[in-house]
Amino acid sequence: MSTLFVKTGCPFCAKVITTFDAQGISFEEKNIADENNAAELMVLGGKRQVPFLVDGDVLMYESDDIVSYIEEKYGATTTDVETKIPPMNTGGTCSV
Repeated sequence: MSTLFVKTGCPFCAKVITTFDAQGISFEEKNIADENNAAELMVLGGKRQVPFLVDGDVLMYESDDIVSYIEEKYGATTTDVETKIPPMNTGGTCSV
C-alpha cells in the first residue's frame, strides 16, 4: 500500500488525495503535523516538503509527478478524474 505524507491545507496534497480517492485506491495518509510523521518524512525524503509518496521503492515529491505515477500504475487518466480535482495551474509541493 502507498503512503502519502501530507500537510493540512496544502492544495497540492489535496490534488493527490483526490486522485487516489477518485480512483478508489487505498493509501495510508500521514500528516506531518504529527512530529513522528515529520521525522519519518525527513528520514525518507530529506526535505520537509509535501506531498511525498512512498510506494515500495518509489519515493517521490511533486504533485504532478505523483498523479502521473498513479495514472501509469493504476491505469487512471487525468480525464477520468479532472472534474474531481481542484483546478490548479501547475503541480508543486508545500514547504513546511
